[in-house]
Amino acid sequence: MNNKNQNSNTNSYLDMELLRFSTAGSVDDGKSTLIGRLLYDSKSIFADQYEAIEESSKRKGDATVNLALLTDGLRAEREQGITIDVAYRYFATPKRKFIIADTPGHIQYTRNMVTGSSTSNLSIILVDARHGIIEQTCRHTFISSLLGIPHVVFCINKMDLVNYSEEVFLTIKKELEAFSSKLEVRDIHFVPISALNGDNVVNKSEKMNWYGGSTLMYLLENIHIGSDYNHVDCRFPVQYVIRPQSDEFHDYRGYAGRVAGGIFKQGDEVVVLPSGFTSTIKSIDTFNGSLSEAFAPMSVTLTLNDDIDISRGDMIVRPHNQPIVSQDLDVMLCWLSDKKIFLGGKYAIKHTSNDVRCIIKDIKYKININTLHRIEDDKEIKMNDIARITIRTTKPLLFDKYSRNRITGSLIIIDETTNETVGAGMII
Repeated sequence: MNNKNQNSNTNSYLDMELLRFSTAGSVDDGKSTLIGRLLYDSKSIFADQYEAIEESSKRKGDATVNLALLTDGLRAEREQGITIDVAYRYFATPKRKFIIADTPGHIQYTRNMVTGSSTSNLSIILVDARHGIIEQTCRHTFISSLLGIPHVVFCINKMDLVNYSEEVFLTIKKELEAFSSKLEVRDIHFVPISALNGDNVVNKSEKMNWYGGSTLMYLLENIHIGSDYNHVDCRFPVQYVIRPQSDEFHDYRGYAGRVAGGIFKQGDEVVVLPSGFTSTIKSIDTFNGSLSEAFAPMSVTLTLNDDIDISRGDMIVRPHNQPIVSQDLDVMLCWLSDKKIFLGGKYAIKHTSNDVRCIIKDIKYKININTLHRIEDDKEIKMNDIARITIRTTKPLLFDKYSRNRITGSLIIIDETTNETVGAGMII
């Protein structure tokens, strides 16, 4: 009986909806403290973890328990009291599972913010109530928009240091609304909080009775993310061809990958690109058995009713809904390397399950983060710059616009000599 209950609990946990979210903000805005508060107030840390950070806080002479130590794992982070690398944390409530990416605030670590936020459903951007909007606020809001993160929550933090003033909150909110109106952010929320004291993080604040909105935890648990994926355009990039070569599965040939868009059903007519051969779906297989349908972001194995030459990098789509096929791509680029990009430069590209090479054909303009104006006379792209470029690939890619599909519309650029990821691109 106990085993049945345990299995039932395990299955219900696995079936829970997963929300990925990232935190961003300037240095000392309280990102790590906020995550520590979320974990502590939602009872998602063990007693020994709390005792360890309590002891560490005492050694450092902190007046209160420093909850930021729950996420700052690197020794340099603990010594300096800052976040350097992306720290991932996992927790769950009865309503949802969560993966948190705690991203750095320093401008030189903006590239870490890009990588940490690239798969997020939601971005929490912290603003210090004493300082209001600063350059990093604009930078992180713009990058969240550029990455197509569907939901953005501005947490006006350290409200305790401005006497929980409604006027301060409303002034910052108005400025953020004005800036965000220039960007493509679909869903924006504003929450006044004190991460240090826990006001409006998990529990409603008694000191801000003027605020009638939700707590941050309520938003995280209830925000609708079902429509964040593209369930219209069927896209299945093939990652691996499965041939067991066993007596039991002697003739089995399956195509493994992750659904990047749309809904695939058993019996659906499909076309394989770039060859153009058509077939129908024979089965949709997983480790736990066959399914009648699969949708983004599920990882499955498709089998077809016809023997077609399919390999890694090919894409299975619907006949009357196909991606763009081209060697010339217009890309919004976040440059991540301290080596400058240059015209005519040759790089490797990873796009879905495809590996190709490319050449930089044109640098059209850079973006001024603060004003969002285009800089057309300065085309020197340095680390953390955001620019619009044109590239030509060695073979045609199968893609959608990033605004339509974040998976098939994104790519990374790699320096072939060092194998370093130097750029993250959104196809426009």
